[in-house]
Amino acid sequence: MSWRRPSRAWKVNTLMDMNSLLLSLLFGCVGCAFFMYGKSAGAMIPLGAGVALMIAPCFIPNLIAQVIVCVVLTVVPFVVREG
Repeated sequence: MSWRRPSRAWKVNTLMDMNSLLLSLLFGCVGCAFFMYGKSAGAMIPLGAGVALMIAPCFIPNLIAQVIVCVVLTVVPFVVREG
C-alpha cells in the first residue's frame, strides 16, 4: 500500500476569496453605521439598508454582483428620503 499526498483541490473551491472577504467587511461596516444611525434617529430607511448591507454580502458569491448590489444599497438612504 503506497502513501498518497493529499489533494489540494479544496483550496481552489474555497467559499470566499480575499477580495470578497475584504469587500464584505467594508460593506458590513458601512451597514453597521447605517444601522446604528437608523436606530438612534428612528429612521427606517437607513436601518433597513444597514441590515441589508450586513446580510447581502454573505449570499452573493460573485464579486462584481456583490459590489453592484452593495453600492446600490449604500446609495439608497441618500436618494430615498423619509417624508
